[in-house]
Amino acid sequence: MRGFWRLGLLLGSLLLVAQGQTGMDPWRIQRGGQLYDHWIKAKGVETPAGNHPLWALQTTNTRKGTDTWRCKECHGWDYLGKDGAYGSGSHYTGFVGVLQVREKSLAEIVGILKGATNPKHDFSPYLSEEDLEDLALFLKYGTLDMRTLIDYKAKKPMRGSLTSGKAIYRVCASCHGEDGRAINFLTPENPEYVGTLAKANPQETLHKILNGQPGNFVMPGFSFLLPSQLQDLLAYLQTLPDK
Repeated sequence: MRGFWRLGLLLGSLLLVAQGQTGMDPWRIQRGGQLYDHWIKAKGVETPAGNHPLWALQTTNTRKGTDTWRCKECHGWDYLGKDGAYGSGSHYTGFVGVLQVREKSLAEIVGILKGATNPKHDFSPYLSEEDLEDLALFLKYGTLDMRTLIDYKAKKPMRGSLTSGKAIYRVCASCHGEDGRAINFLTPENPEYVGTLAKANPQETLHKILNGQPGNFVMPGFSFLLPSQLQDLLAYLQTLPDK
């Protein structure tokens, strides 16, 4: 599995070089994606005291503590914030997304992360300069518009080949098992498998496929997969048992 992953990242790196984007390191972009997901787990550090300073600006999402410090909790797995999958339900905050920052320079994005546009959005006391740069790399080069891949109402990919998806899943099966139930993300009483997640939250599923799992070196990111392959894989994952 690791050989396949490393080969894919190498191919991705060669593609970036061919495009003249030699400053884009796919390893750092993936790490930035993990920081976006859960920087506390990715860094193995303690949660800052209390809620994030900006959390008080909203009253609809009742989560507290650690969750309030996660980028994804405000801006969504699809990077669209209030305009995406977190536009309703218990995760709704009313905060904007981050997809549009791709148009900014890396220096500008790092500045935003340091509180340039809002002092309460300053993450520099918690993230190192390298962390901030990795997160900025992800925000500029690692995000994608999931609305082009997923039917949000149906929670399914807009297209997908089960044959192709099954072939890609052979790599994943070495850890998750042929039926996707070798790893339970939650508890025996309330299990969550890869099939469960794919059906309930396809946006989160795609984010983790592309960037890996924070704090877990066994789960790599497959950022070299093409949009069509992501749809194929998601379509196949949704055929796997969810309990």
